[in-house]
Amino acid sequence: MSHTFLPALLCLLLFSCSSTPDLSEKYKPQGRKVEVIRKGEAYVLLRNGEPYFIKGAAGYEYYDRLSQYGGNSVRVWHTDDAQQVLDSAHAHGLTVTLGLWMAREREGFNYYDKKLVAQQREELREVVLKYKDHPALLMWGIGNELYADGSNVKVWDAVNGIAEMIHEEDPDHPTTTTIMNVPHKVVNLIAKRAPALDILSINSFGAMHNLPQELAKTDWEGPYVISEFGARGYWESYYTWWMAPIEQTSSEKAEFARARYEQSVLADTSRCLGAYVFLWGNKQETTPTWFSLINEKGEETGLVHEMRQLWGDTTHTLNKPPYIAYLTLDNKFAFDQIYLKPEQTFEGAAFTFDPEQDSVEVQWELLPEAEQQDGNADKQVKPKPVEDAFVKQEGTKVWLRTPRRQGAYRLYLYLRDGQNNLTTANIPFFVTNEPLK
Repeated sequence: MSHTFLPALLCLLLFSCSSTPDLSEKYKPQGRKVEVIRKGEAYVLLRNGEPYFIKGAAGYEYYDRLSQYGGNSVRVWHTDDAQQVLDSAHAHGLTVTLGLWMAREREGFNYYDKKLVAQQREELREVVLKYKDHPALLMWGIGNELYADGSNVKVWDAVNGIAEMIHEEDPDHPTTTTIMNVPHKVVNLIAKRAPALDILSINSFGAMHNLPQELAKTDWEGPYVISEFGARGYWESYYTWWMAPIEQTSSEKAEFARARYEQSVLADTSRCLGAYVFLWGNKQETTPTWFSLINEKGEETGLVHEMRQLWGDTTHTLNKPPYIAYLTLDNKFAFDQIYLKPEQTFEGAAFTFDPEQDSVEVQWELLPEAEQQDGNADKQVKPKPVEDAFVKQEGTKVWLRTPRRQGAYRLYLYLRDGQNNLTTANIPFFVTNEPLK
């Protein structure tokens, strides 16, 4: 090779190197470090060096609305659609608590098996390496309610091992794990066996009213996040004699959840780093309305309205949803244990009003009670409505002809005000020919 050609070749190589994009820089976190610090007696979550209080929702859709309404973060339970979730959240200025799904004992995982535990940790290491530099990432959620129907304390050793691995691979994002309420023994085990965790995440619904006080009785001394909250859970509700949980109206849910948010999240200024309302979207779990804040048509329930106020949404004029005070069937409330004979007509009635006196559309629906799979109400499909169930409708009254088939049913009421607001209520009843004892 001639010496005269070398300078030209060198210039070509330098040009090629400088013009080739470094793909590793695509998601390099420019000032995206997230950390927990302690200021006096209080814990503070810092993102990019600035205090970051979580105003979040748990779910996989409607991120545009969450951002518009004053929310700033989403929580998801697994990484099946992690790239799409992270990208969508980032596009709307939101952060993500990204769940790393860990197998549970009740699903057949053996936490005594060291090889299996190590394999799970290494599989999650690949996930951490894949997403750790995404600018929307806020923290890693290691497992979800891992102790449910389980007794092996070594699960917390496995959680600690994954937290240590994350700190090794990604020192820029905190780690957390999620429990349900504040079971003292479980929290004490976590404090003892998983010291690598930075934050404790707590799913809490009806029991949220005294959560800070209950946590103070445990060995956990660090900060926490409310990772799910909302309506009273079906497991916390009053039941009928045939074991149908009695659901709050969406009007009651809004008042109920707001009060608990104020009592726990806003009241605990030293340890609580924020909260995620559940569920930002819709799902069938015991009923199609129990946790669904936004239905399949995109209509919003009263709790969305409350969260917009709590998050400080001042950019929109808030139109209040219709209000349901009560719902009866055959002049009885749900607590009255409603047994009806088949193929007979009974009157359902509700007392409702709209705060802005909007014109309200009334819809009734009759559904059989949903069946649980393996005793799990989280794995359900919405039952098909009973056809030709209504003899007549008149305002917020309906005349229901009970089905021939005996069993458990619910009568549902939906109110719409034309402002994208939805209010829901239902009442359970049992169709039978058997005389009551």
